[in-house]
Amino acid sequence: MSKEPSIEEAIERAKRAQEDRINAIRGVGEARQNLADVREVTERELAELQAKITERVREAERADVKAYNAALSAGWSVDELRKIGYAEPEKKKRTRRRSSGRSSLSTTSARPASAPSESGPVDATVNGGEGPSVGA
Repeated sequence: MSKEPSIEEAIERAKRAQEDRINAIRGVGEARQNLADVREVTERELAELQAKITERVREAERADVKAYNAALSAGWSVDELRKIGYAEPEKKKRTRRRSSGRSSLSTTSARPASAPSESGPVDATVNGGEGPSVGA
């Protein structure tokens, strides 16, 4: 039979086992904190990089529009440039589409839907409810 440990030995073994468990928890805590720190730094770096890339693309788009406009100012037409292989700059196209969409919307929405058309019948409430005037 094996000899049972003394009380002091048993307590010492228990303390070592607890220390190992506590150290394991300390390791998990440190790893989790490190992970949170790395994620935070990485998100910040990613945001900064995205901002730099966005600005770089904006600068290139502005340069493209400027060069295209310089070609137009030099006497090239849009059709000639298109035939050569240079369509309008993407940035310019988007702006043009947006503004042309608004102008067509404003002309159609200027007249209310309930307003009579020039060639259609006249509402009886016009001219004080007397109906359309005849022969005037």
